[in-house]
Amino acid sequence: MTARDQPPVPARPGRGIDYERHSVGYARQRRADPRIAALIDAALGDARTVVNVGAGAGSYEPPDRHVIAIEPAAAMRAQRPPLLAPAIAAHAEALPLDDGSVDAAMAVVTIHHWQDPAAGLRELRRVARGPVVVLTVDPDALDRLWLTDYLPETLADDRARFPPIDAVAQALGGATATPVAIPHGCTDGFLEAFYHRPEAFLDPAVRAAQSIWPRLPPGAEERAVAALRRDLISGAWDDRWGFLRDAPAFDGAFRLVVAPPATGPATGPAAA
Repeated sequence: MTARDQPPVPARPGRGIDYERHSVGYARQRRADPRIAALIDAALGDARTVVNVGAGAGSYEPPDRHVIAIEPAAAMRAQRPPLLAPAIAAHAEALPLDDGSVDAAMAVVTIHHWQDPAAGLRELRRVARGPVVVLTVDPDALDRLWLTDYLPETLADDRARFPPIDAVAQALGGATATPVAIPHGCTDGFLEAFYHRPEAFLDPAVRAAQSIWPRLPPGAEERAVAALRRDLISGAWDDRWGFLRDAPAFDGAFRLVVAPPATGPATGPAAA
């Protein structure tokens, strides 16, 4: 049996969405932006072996390093392109790796889907000899994106799912957090990537590759899309936010959290 053929990992109740049902089009819509990828690559330093936890379809995996991908959803593992190594079916909170067995660990826009983010982050620290690199969102900055005016429900939901940046740093045993400005024309398909392209949210394929929409209460998506469409037709959106169309970058909620190489003996979840 190959890693691609592994049986599904048992589902867990928790923070994320069911990617066995809601993952259509992720490989097409969630393509790594080279400018963000360069930040992650630089943070990994000279690591040769890297574990990518919550790897999904494989975006942001550095092509010039040996990557061990961890992804619990079979539907996401199936979308990984053939040039990438097959992902191992496992959860972040119980990585099937020995202490200090890889040079570095990375997790890209995934920790809000983990049942226990703190435990998963400690696992990243446990298995990595070198840096731990986490791209995540500051829940206190989520309201900077204009879309929250149309979808106020997202604020409470995402603030409950995304751990505070200080908590992420603490779980990693000490880390620094750097704001990541979203570049104009970002090729990834997360919400903030479309800060200057509001029309994109009218496309069901774009929304299908963003985890917030399936979590909304009934009718909220239809209400928000209809209101946005009206404001684009009337010009109301451009009256309020049109300056963003030409803005070279957007200072939103994304943060790159980097923990330096481990200085002491690795410890497993039971010791944390």
